[in-house]
Amino acid sequence: MRILKIQTLRGPNYWSIRRHKLIVMRLDLENLALAPSNEIPGFYEGLVEALPSLEGHYCSPGCRGGFLLRVREGTMMGHIVEHVALELQELSGMQVGFGRTRETATPGVYQVVIEYLNEEAGRYASRAAVRLCQSIVDRGRYPKAELDQDLQDLKELWRDASLGPSTEAIVKEAEKRGIPWMSLPARFLIQLGYGANQKRMQATMTDNTSILGVELAGDKEATKRILAASGVPVPRGTVINFLDDLEEAIENVGGFPIVIKPLDGNHGRGITIDIRTREEAEAAYDAARQVSRSIIVERYYVGRDHRVLVIDGKVVAVAERVPAHVVGNGRSTVAELIDETNQDPNRGEGHDNVLTKIELDRTSYQLLERQGHTLNSVPNKGEMCYLRATANLSTGGIAVDRTDEIHPETVWLAQRIVKIIGLDIAGLDVVTTDISRPLREVDGVIVEVNAAPGFRMHVAPSVGIPRNVAGAVMDMLFPNDQSSSIPILTVTGTNGKTTTTRLLAHICKQTNKVVGYTTTDGTYIGDYLVETGDNTGPQSAQLILQDATVEIAVLETARGGLLRSGLGFEAANVGVVLNVAADHLGIGDIDTIDQLANLKSVVAESVYPDGYAVLNADDVRVAAMAEKTKANIAYFTMNPDSDLVRKHIQKGGVAAVYENGYLSIVKGDWTHRIERAENIPLTMGGRAPFMIANALAACLAAFVQNVTIEQIRAGLKTFRASVSQTPGRMNLFNLGNHHALVDYAHNPASYEAVGSFVRNWNTGQRIGVVGGPGDRRDEDFVTLGKLAADIFDYIIVKEDDDTRGRPRGSAASLITQGINQVKPNCRHEVVMDETQAINKALDTAPDNSLVVILPESVSRAIKLIKLRGLVKEELHQPNTTTNPVDSQIGVTYSVLNKLL
Repeated sequence: MRILKIQTLRGPNYWSIRRHKLIVMRLDLENLALAPSNEIPGFYEGLVEALPSLEGHYCSPGCRGGFLLRVREGTMMGHIVEHVALELQELSGMQVGFGRTRETATPGVYQVVIEYLNEEAGRYASRAAVRLCQSIVDRGRYPKAELDQDLQDLKELWRDASLGPSTEAIVKEAEKRGIPWMSLPARFLIQLGYGANQKRMQATMTDNTSILGVELAGDKEATKRILAASGVPVPRGTVINFLDDLEEAIENVGGFPIVIKPLDGNHGRGITIDIRTREEAEAAYDAARQVSRSIIVERYYVGRDHRVLVIDGKVVAVAERVPAHVVGNGRSTVAELIDETNQDPNRGEGHDNVLTKIELDRTSYQLLERQGHTLNSVPNKGEMCYLRATANLSTGGIAVDRTDEIHPETVWLAQRIVKIIGLDIAGLDVVTTDISRPLREVDGVIVEVNAAPGFRMHVAPSVGIPRNVAGAVMDMLFPNDQSSSIPILTVTGTNGKTTTTRLLAHICKQTNKVVGYTTTDGTYIGDYLVETGDNTGPQSAQLILQDATVEIAVLETARGGLLRSGLGFEAANVGVVLNVAADHLGIGDIDTIDQLANLKSVVAESVYPDGYAVLNADDVRVAAMAEKTKANIAYFTMNPDSDLVRKHIQKGGVAAVYENGYLSIVKGDWTHRIERAENIPLTMGGRAPFMIANALAACLAAFVQNVTIEQIRAGLKTFRASVSQTPGRMNLFNLGNHHALVDYAHNPASYEAVGSFVRNWNTGQRIGVVGGPGDRRDEDFVTLGKLAADIFDYIIVKEDDDTRGRPRGSAASLITQGINQVKPNCRHEVVMDETQAINKALDTAPDNSLVVILPESVSRAIKLIKLRGLVKEELHQPNTTTNPVDSQIGVTYSVLNKLL
């Protein structure tokens, strides 16, 4: 077997709208293409020996063991690789279950689709599954050592990708509330929400967290002084920088027992408590000095360690932290009890797990000795042996929930303290013998105030009720159900995407909000170009959605990005599907128009249930997408007598209709006329039907997003098919004695669209400079030739500079073949070089003629035209003589007023 390609999908996609994280592997079975599993000697036995847990896979039989039954009876290797890749992830701790396997148009080549939780792990599991299956085919087995290595690697990848307990709790709460989130490529930042409504977090610090509060909390001695000045009970202590000052510091705090800790430490590093001798104090000083230059010496207060979590000025959780320990059973040594405790699957390395494995240090041995034990001692049954003096979870401690036990006065004090320090999220370390009594009654103290406190002791305590502290964070960041997102309007289709996207963005700008939009020409925010290029994929969408200035996102969505990575967002408020026609067929395993329609339907299916799918009622495949989406439906049509639209309106639906020369919005029993087509510059004076259709789609998308009719009208009348607003889309130039039209038409549907305008040109000869991208099918080029012969009087056939792997001359020959099939006597010639072809057409054009240039490079074609001297770009100003009364008709004012 041979892996041809592996792609990573990160959003709604061709394979699944709900399952966003998918690996797509293009797998060539080669000599196994005709060999089902039951015909491969020993394969079933070898597979069961390697992965007996596959017994849990149901597969199509729908019962436990169903997949292995399929393997025994005979199934293709692509299907087996799918299940093995999923099982390898499962065995490594990643809960995945979705998979698909489909043979492509190329016999023996399969697309194997598997779900993943971590991208690297998903890709690794895909490759490992192929290795495992190939090994069993070749050798009858997959060595256990190799399988163990695969699983170890996968576990490490999963562990390294872990968000950590605190961030994971926040992300899960965001997902539960429907708040989109993404990881940002710096400093472990997480973005919650989109655009101008986003919030950012780093661990448990938010973008509202005060830097002054963080700095103050990080300086333990300064915090203590501030709190002491405010009447808060804090430990008696001092700061030293030299060992020579240690003895005096001990005397100043009242003598032993004492605590020594680094001034700038965290996670309990370098802290030693309950120090009782000078020798212990000097050793503790050395340990703290490894963490910080300045050392805190404090009086040791007897009591239990508690963490009080305050979010947005309110105490939301309290946990008692019990230091790492083991409990004797009367049989096992301390060392054996530690090993047994560390076998708990919840314990792992570091502080990113629910619990941390117990590791011993110098203080552990001192503590055991003080309790009369060594590692070889056998504690009595029920006897607790402490192994750490500090109660941090990161050193192996456990947490006991005490939220319901804290005294109201301590709640008040904690909330006051966090206000004094100036933090929105803070963890207070409180030492007290009884958390249910006021601190002043039991000689309790506030030991520290922590910025960015960990959440794991509260969301997963060892004993007691888990607390939804992440919910309190969400309530703070997005109070009163404040929106976390921005309106997202996405546009797809075979033709007209860029023009419609730009027009829709222009209409949305009339609301005076900042609009970010992506097109095949570049990414824009407001009136400024951010990034040039064909930016119609998920990365460009992410750029817009990550920008904190953007208030509305309008995103062009092309087939390439959908296939490569899926959508770049969870869902949209409006999804526009313009049309589906033959283009790029045979590329990316999309071989038929129906498959292309299924791909484009991702945009319609990924609209929120309370949003709108804006569909072309005149395109059967697009109209059928209404059955796939849970969103509201809005149709647009060039046919005022459309039966589909009529029934839709009768049911209370909304539609945009081209009727009696007007672009109109129709809903229920009223019609609101927006503007005459001839007064809309984009429609070329009403002579470009496909531009009217694009305008209808944009108007309808804006309308269902609550843009007013007046704002829509203003957008339509100020948007033009010009080089500045729609480069390469019906750009018409007046060269004095003739005109030139530049349009990036490159498939049969777009040729037809341009032809609908060109046929209306009746003042002179119609000249076409035509070609097409080299990665199209032979029959597509023949079709382009046929269409060109029907549109133009004289044709110059050229080829793109980049033939995309096709032999030079092949595309031109096929186009010529199509011309001859339709009009053998049509005047035409081949000029391979695009620049030469354009110049020849412009040089030889008769008076009053129209030269239509369908270029590979729009910018080059426009430059060649402008080099000819004084050129006027025709922008088609609206007809200002139209009676304004005709532009708006309210049929039933009571209904209209209610709706608006």
